[in-house]
Amino acid sequence: MNTDILWNNFLDKIKDRITPLSYDTWFKDTKLFKIEDGIAFVIVPYALHKKHLTENYIDDIEETFNSITGTNFKFQFLLENEISYNNSNDNIIESSTDSVGVPHQTSLSANLNSEYTFDSFIVGNSNRFAFTAARAVAEKPGKAYNPLFLYGKSGLGKTHLMHAIGNYIIQNSNKKVLYVSSEQFVNDYISAVRSNDKNNFDKIDSFKNKYRNIDVLIIDDIQFLGSATKGQEEFFHTFNQLHDSNKQIIIASDRSVDDLKMLENRLITRFNWGLTANITPPDFNLRVDIIKKKIAHQEAAEDIPIEVIEYIANINDSDVRQLEGAITRVFAYALMMNKGIVTLDIAIEALKDKINERSVYKNDVHRIQRIVCEYFKIDIEDLKGKKRSKDVNYPRQIAIYLCRIMTNDSFPKMGTYFGGRDHSTIISAYQKIEKELKTNIQLQTVIEDLKKRI
Repeated sequence: MNTDILWNNFLDKIKDRITPLSYDTWFKDTKLFKIEDGIAFVIVPYALHKKHLTENYIDDIEETFNSITGTNFKFQFLLENEISYNNSNDNIIESSTDSVGVPHQTSLSANLNSEYTFDSFIVGNSNRFAFTAARAVAEKPGKAYNPLFLYGKSGLGKTHLMHAIGNYIIQNSNKKVLYVSSEQFVNDYISAVRSNDKNNFDKIDSFKNKYRNIDVLIIDDIQFLGSATKGQEEFFHTFNQLHDSNKQIIIASDRSVDDLKMLENRLITRFNWGLTANITPPDFNLRVDIIKKKIAHQEAAEDIPIEVIEYIANINDSDVRQLEGAITRVFAYALMMNKGIVTLDIAIEALKDKINERSVYKNDVHRIQRIVCEYFKIDIEDLKGKKRSKDVNYPRQIAIYLCRIMTNDSFPKMGTYFGGRDHSTIISAYQKIEKELKTNIQLQTVIEDLKKRI
């Protein structure tokens, strides 16, 4: 395609993205000079155009141009006299779009799962901070928080958030994104340096181009880099080059930065340069929301009793993958044993091997907390929080007492359900209600009423 025709197509499209005044001021008198080595050279009338287009319109320009050509080109703006100064007439190249650029990227080419997006991520108290940080990075890669370090146990959503960041950037910019595991990074490096053939240097250059000539590097399970000394050294240099170039780095681990004892201190120091965000196991309310989202596509999802959802949420409190497995099992069991109708009895039967013999669903701590909160009309987060006002502290003590007499949980474990309180605090609350019950008839009535509800 001739450069004039190509640029006219571009101008027609850019018109739709900006105001008529902006078009006439900044784009009308521009011209595509040539495309060479992945760069599109554009002639502009004044030096002011170079500055303004670079600072205010470069993302629109690159995205629009790349949508036409199918490849990612960078842009350089030149004045007429700069072209005359740098090029003789014999050297002017009228390049076509066959010139080599960076391939237009998709989720697949970036190693991303296109289904992992921000819209499909369910937000709760345990992951809200990490989600917010991830959105900030996706919207302004290389500028918001760099590096972004996500950590938490397996199955809590770290990988989902990392893919969501990558997918958002690909869909909303022309930046080049790469997602890999630390294991893949090490394997690629070993493959490059161990080659004994004549193309050894080419393979090393290819490795560096893959990991350093990008805009966003997303690397998962960084803790596994600990067993590869040379891999750590290479990642150190890769990190430095990307960071020095304001390229975004996103890292995930199953432990905090300070707990990565197997990594070199210089890496740990750099991981702490940016923002660290922890993802903890989902609380009861978030688990309920996740289950509702996961079953929404099922037939007759609206007919599934809330007690079934709460039951699944109660007995699966570690991670999202465990929840997904429980949901799948319940629906499969219902299909085989009850014509696809999901009931509480079916759910209990399907998941009976997940429950300790002494565990009883109706006596679950989360359920007791919820019922106590509904009874006293307080928020469950206040019940677990630090508020010590009488309208919160008294119901909290009652909830602790009921959890003690109606579940098999120990005082230390109960403390984790009540905002991480020390076991001595839990014991004190239990003993206070136990003592008061001997003389307080009104409290006896309240306790009996709550037991019936539970």
